[in-house]
Amino acid sequence: MAEVIRMPLLSDTMTEGKIVKWNKKVGDKVKSDDVLADVETDKATMEVVGYADGVLLYLGVPEGEAAKVNDIIAIVGKEGEDIASLLDAPKAEPASAPPTASTAPAASPAPVAVPAPVATVAQPTASDNGRVKASPLAKKLAEEKGIDISAVAGSGDGGRIVKRDVDNYQPAAASAGAAAVAPFVPGGQEGFTDTPLTSMRKTIARRLGESMYTAPHFYLTMTINMDQAMSSRTAINEVSPVKVSFQDMLIKACALALRQHPAVNSSWMGDFIRTYSHVHIGSAIALPEGLIVPVIRHADQKSLSQIAADAKELYQKARDKKIQPAEFSGNTFTISNLGMMDIDEFTAIINPPDSCILAVGKIKEEVVRKGDGFGVTNVMKVTLSCDHRSVDGAVGAAFLQTLKKFMENPVTMLV
Repeated sequence: MAEVIRMPLLSDTMTEGKIVKWNKKVGDKVKSDDVLADVETDKATMEVVGYADGVLLYLGVPEGEAAKVNDIIAIVGKEGEDIASLLDAPKAEPASAPPTASTAPAASPAPVAVPAPVATVAQPTASDNGRVKASPLAKKLAEEKGIDISAVAGSGDGGRIVKRDVDNYQPAAASAGAAAVAPFVPGGQEGFTDTPLTSMRKTIARRLGESMYTAPHFYLTMTINMDQAMSSRTAINEVSPVKVSFQDMLIKACALALRQHPAVNSSWMGDFIRTYSHVHIGSAIALPEGLIVPVIRHADQKSLSQIAADAKELYQKARDKKIQPAEFSGNTFTISNLGMMDIDEFTAIINPPDSCILAVGKIKEEVVRKGDGFGVTNVMKVTLSCDHRSVDGAVGAAFLQTLKKFMENPVTMLV
């Protein structure tokens, strides 16, 4: 019997998935472990395995189109098998964790997208000598706006171009659904580019918008002396099997500080505050598609080299779009570091469901008074964004004081 492949639930917040690429086509033989498609979710682009042997009989969603979770995306069965009854079956109700493959009645096939007609633009009427007929005001206005007057359709007498034609002028779209891109022309021609939102960018906008305007944020900034951290890192990397970064040291220091200040390791749940007994640190990284937060689990129980190895593997998976939902969810605290991009300090929006996020700036030299003279020291500014519903100012400040002690004397993290 033919098996239907449905859009799986690939993250806890996913509602639909976009087919980025089909790796098989109708008529191809497939095995249960074959990757049928690459699917863009709200958090990452991931592989979908059909878990069915046979011939690919049907593809329900074209590349570039999206399907709701649990909607049918493909059917696998025996060559020549009749699948009409599966396609005509009523749509299945979405499940909280839909299976990737199922023999239950399939949802209705996704409708085939019909290309929209390409708009045509009327051309202006020229006089017998080839000159464009336009009013002086229209010509002046077109010149100020950087518009080619010959591309404007005239609505005046005999096709004459008037002011309203220039005011209402819109460049023709290259094709249906394509972004409108105006070529650069010296002289100040106006233009723009429309970039369609990815599922990841939509989710970032929604979740961080909800966080910013729902959670009452307050911010605490502290300066940390990094002289000891820099010398300690050099000594650590002489013996560590994996190169340890300052971010790895921050992850460890935050994890240990959270163990001492559990109120920061919490979530606002509406009717109660949830304080976690485990410490899972999210380490935000930027991808071309948007922001993703790989999670180093039980960071307080791991050595610096273990944290470095885990982080390196997760970052690479994220860049290769191989990261799995369990690897970018479940964070109890998040670190966002822009120091490598030469940012002195900044404030970050809390990453739900966390109560706090730490924004980290660059390490820079400062001249300070030392004894009777002056010297140079290395400092780094960190800013803690807190949800005031679950974390008070004194609690956040105490957490930063403990973090500062660990970073300014890293040997204490090894005890």
